[in-house]
Amino acid sequence: MKEKYLWLVGICGLLAACSSSTGSLPAESVRLNQLGYYPAQEKVAVTDSGKIEQFTVVDAATGKEVLKGQPKSTAVSEWSGKTRTTLDFSEIETPGKYILQVNGASVPFEVKDRVLAPLADAALKAFYYQRTGMPIEEAYAGKWNRPAGHPDDRVMVHPNAASATRPAGTIISSPKGWYDAGDYNKYIVNSAYSIGLMQSVYKLFPDYFAAQSVNIPESNNSTPDLLDEMYYNLDWMFTMQDPADGGVYHKLTTPSFEGFIKPTDCKQQRYVVRKSVTAALDYAAAMAQAARLFALYEKDYPGFSKRALASAEKAYLWAKKNPEAYYDQDKLGKEFEPPVSTGSYGDNNADDEFFWAATKLYLATGKTSYRADAVQKAPAAFHTPGWGNVSGLGVFAWLQPGKELNAEDQAFADSLKEKLIAYCDAAIADADASSFHSPYGNKAKDFFWGCIAEGCADQGISLVYAYLATGNRVYLANAYRNSDYMLGRNATGFCYVTGFGSHSPMHPHHRLSASDDIEEPIPGFLVGGPNPGQQDGAVYPSAYPDESYSDTQGSYASNEIAINWNAALVGLASALDALSERK
Repeated sequence: MKEKYLWLVGICGLLAACSSSTGSLPAESVRLNQLGYYPAQEKVAVTDSGKIEQFTVVDAATGKEVLKGQPKSTAVSEWSGKTRTTLDFSEIETPGKYILQVNGASVPFEVKDRVLAPLADAALKAFYYQRTGMPIEEAYAGKWNRPAGHPDDRVMVHPNAASATRPAGTIISSPKGWYDAGDYNKYIVNSAYSIGLMQSVYKLFPDYFAAQSVNIPESNNSTPDLLDEMYYNLDWMFTMQDPADGGVYHKLTTPSFEGFIKPTDCKQQRYVVRKSVTAALDYAAAMAQAARLFALYEKDYPGFSKRALASAEKAYLWAKKNPEAYYDQDKLGKEFEPPVSTGSYGDNNADDEFFWAATKLYLATGKTSYRADAVQKAPAAFHTPGWGNVSGLGVFAWLQPGKELNAEDQAFADSLKEKLIAYCDAAIADADASSFHSPYGNKAKDFFWGCIAEGCADQGISLVYAYLATGNRVYLANAYRNSDYMLGRNATGFCYVTGFGSHSPMHPHHRLSASDDIEEPIPGFLVGGPNPGQQDGAVYPSAYPDESYSDTQGSYASNEIAINWNAALVGLASALDALSERK
């Protein structure tokens, strides 16, 4: 994917060198969307200098000036004190390659249709690279091909998960699924959430995904590639449900993280661990939605829809019987051997999971008991979705097309829409006057572990929902602004997706990329982004919240990849590309 943007790299490097040699504004201090802009999209760049009187835009091919403008606004960072200047060149709508010139700096950009389509495709294709238990073939993966790793056909029941029908040490088969993040384990909470987030966007744009082909083994069947890719993980999720009682094991894991080695070199025993209420509910929600989506694709997946719904109801019933069965890894580690120290995905409040699962089951079955649970567990305010708070996915479900609601249900959906709009109105209130001209990135609390996905991209998806619910294009414009932030118009100047843009992560915390003997990381992965917590002990160039990012392999707190973050990337890039053709 990166080859498509090599012209950016070459021009940026040459012009940056020239500008710095003359003592003028260096090109790297001019921040913009490194992938480009749709013709009708707002086009804004931000500089690290407040002393700018004018800028020009020239045609890259002819050198002819096409625009001369003055700065739109300046803003001062509340934590660094840096003054940023906003340059608006939105009136350029003709597709082509251009160069923005300001105070001696020259930075290329492009205007074209379908500008985010390659990103949307690569974000989905990244899930194929994360598949376990099958060879990743050259025909689909190119130089990133690899032999099958972790067949997971001899997984052991951990002592903390022992039951009468499956005592400790019982061997079960649990193949397929996705590696969760930079590590080699598989987690129900996060994979079900990831599927749920992508399902929510699929429901909005089914025709878009039906037309998409990303070259995976299933691309030639009659099912959209996004659903095909989901199925590979859903099929694994079935194996994580205990057939005796319907409970769902929290994760499939080694006791400790493997080193940065190839999957085929991993030797630790793999286990399923204790069932949890959050795993059961996330499983139920994802399976209930899958049952509805896959009902149209019985030819490729015969019987799946019926099986998914039955297993979802069984998991929900288990959760109702065990509402406080939270996964407490530290406590379990003191009671059972071997102790487990991998990602915990711990959560001591399941109200949001109950709301999401009950909503999905009600919409799939029409059973009033599920509706009652959903109403009882409805959130007091809208929260952007994340694995730790999935209530936003429940709100999205009530606002999706495809099911006519009765008067009572419509009133409930309207109440949830009001909460979404209240959140979005607050989010965009100061965007115009902010340092990077976006709703995201203006408060220190915006920066945390995984913030570029769970803060920036998921907020963008929420704004898309607000736009579709109201028709107010201000929400859509701000969703594009968050995309611009993610793709380069930010304090670090990074496009936070591997293989894209002129300045992207080269050393993500990702065992597959680190162990494959290839210089470039696997493309299409969104990294976590600035994290002032700096929990990993890596060397960071800055302590400022929006600059606290380290492109080093050891920086798992800012530079890891994860399927839930890529689900957000799939959702936002696909939605914005689909909406770009709407007038």
